[in-house]
Amino acid sequence: MSEPLALSLGQQFELERMNRAIEATADLQALQGIAKQLLQAWHSQKAATQWVMRQQLGAPNQVPPSLGSPWGQEA
Repeated sequence: MSEPLALSLGQQFELERMNRAIEATADLQALQGIAKQLLQAWHSQKAATQWVMRQQLGAPNQVPPSLGSPWGQEA
């Protein structure tokens, strides 16, 4: 059984920084902007992870999803 994923120290600090930014923001438009950025980052990371997994499984060479679409997702 493999170890669960753990955040690096830098990732923990970034997470805390973003949490504090969200907590300190009362402006709805600013919160919406943060939410959209986080959603974009999450989908980009998901697509990149899928691309890496395909590469490791020997799938044909393909353009990384972040280069093929402005949203970082496969079409």
